[in-house]
Amino acid sequence: MLVLGLTGSIGMGKSTTATLFGAAGVPVHDADATVHKLYRGRAAPLIEARFPGSTNSGVVQRDRLAAAVLGRPAEIEALEAIVHPLVREEEIAFLTAARARAARLVVLDIPLLFETGAEARVDAILVVTAPDSVQKARVLARPGMTADKFAAILARQIPDKEKRRRSHALIDTSFGLDAARRDVEALLRALAGHPGRRLVGPAVTSG
Repeated sequence: MLVLGLTGSIGMGKSTTATLFGAAGVPVHDADATVHKLYRGRAAPLIEARFPGSTNSGVVQRDRLAAAVLGRPAEIEALEAIVHPLVREEEIAFLTAARARAARLVVLDIPLLFETGAEARVDAILVVTAPDSVQKARVLARPGMTADKFAAILARQIPDKEKRRRSHALIDTSFGLDAARRDVEALLRALAGHPGRRLVGPAVTSG
């Protein structure tokens, strides 16, 4: 089974790309969705204990939590120490189930793949990218987003240029949904020849 790591900086179109893989029948583990689930479940009391007032009725309120940690590296590290191990447990369960079903390819959608060292857990890496101007326009159009929040998020992420350098495959999402779908389909055809083997260097390109 080949494990494809999918990543990209905020606003680059990673979630849309993950959806395209799912539509093509590829099992996808979404780290962000897992965090949302954990915030409504077993992570909530642990986060409330460390960040009092960050939950309501047993559910983490993301705006309150963001206010408590953004721009504060020590607090971010404390939050990650709670959440990351739980996300990893969910990921392991996903991979175990996929292997039991004899899946040939799975996608791990991990926003901070490089930042958390998760590249060591995948066989190939796909980075989604877009021009800076497109990224900025997408992010600032999100409800509640500000230029300061955007800057704080980018400060925690490896630059797009470095992610592209360390990838095996690239998809530029600025050309629209149909183009991204074609790129995903082309990548799936290319990866069919590499089942369960770690790729070295930029062996597969797309877009």
